[in-house]
Amino acid sequence: MPDTHARCIVITGGSRGIGRAVCLEFADPDTRIYFNYASSEEAARITESLVAEKGGTAIGIRVDVTSETEVIAFIKRIMTETGRIDVLVNNAGITRDGLLVRMKEADWDAVCDTNLKGAFFCLKATARSMMKQRFGRIINITSLVGVTGNAGQANYSAAKAGLIGLTRSAARELASRQITVNAVAPGFIDTDMTAALSKEAALAIVDQIPLGRAGLPADIAGAVAFLASDKAAYITGQVLHVNGGMFTP
Repeated sequence: MPDTHARCIVITGGSRGIGRAVCLEFADPDTRIYFNYASSEEAARITESLVAEKGGTAIGIRVDVTSETEVIAFIKRIMTETGRIDVLVNNAGITRDGLLVRMKEADWDAVCDTNLKGAFFCLKATARSMMKQRFGRIINITSLVGVTGNAGQANYSAAKAGLIGLTRSAARELASRQITVNAVAPGFIDTDMTAALSKEAALAIVDQIPLGRAGLPADIAGAVAFLASDKAAYITGQVLHVNGGMFTP
């Protein structure tokens, strides 16, 4: 029997970083949040607890987004338990950096499979239910480097650029069913992923940001929440850059 929560939000990669911040942004007694995680169950449980502290409900499930079978099972479970999906946030992503001429095929495939194909699987599975209910909000987390490119990140940049193309194509296909599809492109955000940089490298990047600081996961979560809201009902097929002025399209 589906529950009576007013909204159902699905977030991929919700156990930490930007994904966790998005879960917390949506935390509300009338909202049920589902998120997937790939490895750390401990991190997933922390996200659940933080959402609960804000009066919300979050359920973390281990799902490999590169497996269409697992994604379909994930979405079917959610539909069985809630009867609807209102918002999908495709956030799951990894990096395997290296210079193009030295990049291993396995590193290319791992990044493109997770960051792009995983988003395609989740969007495809979720869009079917949204089409039936004639409503939905889909937000894909792309990246500044999906537009500008970045040395040492050919795989990541290509996947994130592909995600922009996927966003714009899906927006055109789904608009007639009142489903909007947009992307948020973070700049340099203070997360576990960027923490691997040396202090010197991080400071060099911050020096290029007009606002003078790295972004926070909450900065991205706020943009996602806006695109998921009724105030953004007439926005679709767009890329919202959140980068502190580091890049102006």
